Amino acid sequence: MSTDTAAGRDTWLSGLVSVATTFALVAVLTAAVALAVVPKVLDGAALTVLTGSMVPTYDPGDVVVVRGVQDAAAEVQIGDVVTFQPVSSDPALVTHRVVDKVFSSEGTSFVTRGDANGADDAPLVPAQVKAVAVYHVPWVGHVSLWLGARRGLLVAGVAGALLLYAAFMVLRPERRRAAGTPDASAPSPAPSAQVVP
Repeated sequence: MSTDTAAGRDTWLSGLVSVATTFALVAVLTAAVALAVVPKVLDGAALTVLTGSMVPTYDPGDVVVVRGVQDAAAEVQIGDVVTFQPVSSDPALVTHRVVDKVFSSEGTSFVTRGDANGADDAPLVPAQVKAVAVYHVPWVGHVSLWLGARRGLLVAGVAGALLLYAAFMVLRPERRRAAGTPDASAPSPAPSAQVVP
């Protein structure tokens, strides 16, 4: 195999690795923005769907990004998907669609139902409604649920992969040749003979 063929293959391979890692990095950064930054800006959260009560809108394993509400009576309308506490003192959350908004002498209340459910949930007072769904990201929740307590392992793995990629990019032969540093695998120039008269 000639040196030119090996160099061409190495260049092609490093180009492929560069494209793949760039794509992976962009995907990870996009997911981080969609699932961490945007919810913070919206005063909300990214919540993983655990049950099929909202199928086909949200499947188990989807992540729903919600924005917090200050005045549910004014902000929430029929048709909105809301996240609420079924029991006011319980931190458990449920995400269902508002199917009715009732005005009475006791104030406003909401009736919700999961899209896949046949029966309405118990009526809610505005204080129980914590957020409104903004968008969802399919399947990402499966990864989050699988990682569970192993999130630290993921962070360490991603950091290690990024360090290896950085080392590869800095130490690759093309970069050394472009910078004028001689490549150890390149043949050294033959010494020139000087003729003395």
